[in-house]
Amino acid sequence: MKSPPAFRTRFVLLHTSHAGNVGAAARAMKVMGFEDLVLVAPRWDNVLRREETIQRASGALDVLENARIVATLDEALDGMHHLCATAMTPRDFGPPTRAPREHLMHLVQSAEPDAPALGVAFLFGSERFGMRNEDVYRCHVALSIPTNPGYGSLNLAAALQVIAYEWRMALGGFALAPNVSASQQADAAQVAGVLAHWEQALTAIGFLDPAAPKKLLPRLNALINRAEMTQEEVHILRGVAKSMLAVVERSKR
Repeated sequence: MKSPPAFRTRFVLLHTSHAGNVGAAARAMKVMGFEDLVLVAPRWDNVLRREETIQRASGALDVLENARIVATLDEALDGMHHLCATAMTPRDFGPPTRAPREHLMHLVQSAEPDAPALGVAFLFGSERFGMRNEDVYRCHVALSIPTNPGYGSLNLAAALQVIAYEWRMALGGFALAPNVSASQQADAAQVAGVLAHWEQALTAIGFLDPAAPKKLLPRLNALINRAEMTQEEVHILRGVAKSMLAVVERSKR
């Protein structure tokens, strides 16, 4: 059986000027499960240790600790094979401009199974000027995030978050944690118990006629099944039934 294609992912920030954006970028990467961050000639030599960077990373300190600062784009792209520029404005010349979802899904689907891991690098330009043309020209594609035509300005970290999300989804995404674990959900015996309790309570208050129950109990059973109740929710319903029976008993005295 062939193995699925493998990828190595790197995010490259070019000439970043705001330390906070570096921290926020690290956070965006970590929540999507990526950790390879390279900065090319940032404004601050100590940007990875600046207070604003650490604060905006919001716990993604391992990404910052593993990040590298290099002087040239050549160093940043060492070992990478497929280069993705990020550019909001299409160029007259250079690589094709594509939406991230379209291109990244195609990249994964067209990769050869069992082939050596493909290095994929995502390049982000400076906050003020974006990517230089000569850097875009080196890339295989220019990814452009579809935005409001009247206002397409995205913060650097926000743009990186979108790209990281789309890439993670193309790779298969992460499974959502279930809301209720198997141990918490009410089992068949507990459902039967709450139905019996409610049958007793509804009969006591005169809502249910045991001689002509019609389909009330099966409908309640279907309602409880659709709700996929937890054990705590079953306890609540049984508590309500118990209180109803207590009120009836007190009224008889």
